[in-house]
Amino acid sequence: MPILCVTPLQQELEPFCRALVAAGHAATPMQVGLLEAHDFPSLGLVVARGGHGKTQFGVQTQHLLDRLPGIDGVICVGAAGALNPELAIGDVVVATATVEHDYTQRFRPHPLPRFPGDPTLLNQLRALPLDTLPFGVRAGIVASGDEDVIELERAAALRHATEACAVAWEGAGGARAAQFNGLPFLELRGITDTADHQAAADFARNLRQAMTHLAMLVVLWRGTPSR
Repeated sequence: MPILCVTPLQQELEPFCRALVAAGHAATPMQVGLLEAHDFPSLGLVVARGGHGKTQFGVQTQHLLDRLPGIDGVICVGAAGALNPELAIGDVVVATATVEHDYTQRFRPHPLPRFPGDPTLLNQLRALPLDTLPFGVRAGIVASGDEDVIELERAAALRHATEACAVAWEGAGGARAAQFNGLPFLELRGITDTADHQAAADFARNLRQAMTHLAMLVVLWRGTPSR
């Protein structure tokens, strides 16, 4: 059964799908309710756009799941800013957990919502020959919240609060939709920037590379006959 692969933005979806096709995997366009999607049968993937921000991403992921029978899991694939200085532009982060950093309770403080990456999916990726890829792949926490992080001080605070190595927007929305449907979830993020004052320009400059690297990892993973 296929996995639903959801990218937040159209700017992320297009280079990701182009890279999958360039790797030899044909796509069939399909309409899923109100949303367009791309079926990659040789990879066991249906790729669609989830929208910007946690709420929109969760709504559109649920819309897709309601209309796609037999989905085996959900992965969020998109760009991220690095919080760990050891991460380089173009590296890929495989989220061991997605932590919702902007869920702020002040009446009775609780730990931030945390959505672990599915252990089976994580183990499948860890078993791959990742050293054959021309970029780094790191397992670590991804901080998720509806906020552009463009200051080093804010980036440092987020890393301290969440122990995350990267920050992005939509993962928690996808994780909540997957959890609601009892499905495995995993977040994969390509590093486009270092969450500083140059983040916007770096995002635009490096997005294609990051999404191409994500596609290369997905092809290595889902293109193996044993999946």
